[in-house]
Amino acid sequence: MLDSFLVPTAIVALAEIGDKTQLLALILAARFRKPWPIIAGIVAATLANHAAAGAVGAWVSGFFSDAVLHWILAASFAATALWTLVPDKLDDEEANTARKFGPFLTTLIAFFLAEIGDKTQIATVMLAAQYPELWLVIIGTTVGMLIANVPVVLAGNFAAEKLPLALIRRLAASAFFILAIVAVYKAMQSSGWV
Repeated sequence: MLDSFLVPTAIVALAEIGDKTQLLALILAARFRKPWPIIAGIVAATLANHAAAGAVGAWVSGFFSDAVLHWILAASFAATALWTLVPDKLDDEEANTARKFGPFLTTLIAFFLAEIGDKTQIATVMLAAQYPELWLVIIGTTVGMLIANVPVVLAGNFAAEKLPLALIRRLAASAFFILAIVAVYKAMQSSGWV
């Protein structure tokens, strides 16, 4: 049961470093210089986005046998591992939403939109399909987002410029590959091959 929280936390924390939402957190911190409303916006946006993603993952998992689901998860984790190796760039449009609203609403809207289709949202879908405790997965992925983004919001440019992003992307990709290997093993077990 603890795996439903710890694995999603670690995976998302690693995958989020250098991600476009982390760049967005940096821009919002520099623009508003009010960390607590930005952090509150990140929490609210991530909980809403990842709850929806987790619900999809839990729902989809009911349509497949264990073996088929694990093969799908293995392929998805492997694809996400490769995707993680590609550095993200922040779209100017996502960064420009900040002018109309205050720091909380701007962060809420911008983070929610930036997470749609992002690798951490896709990871949340896959993790919710793999682990039975949906709310622990959602809380874990949200905590992972906070682990990666709160230091950036609090420290601003200093933290983002000092991190070895290429190494962190490789570590995150390795974590996704490990999950893919575990899913392949579980698929082989469910198929009766092991």
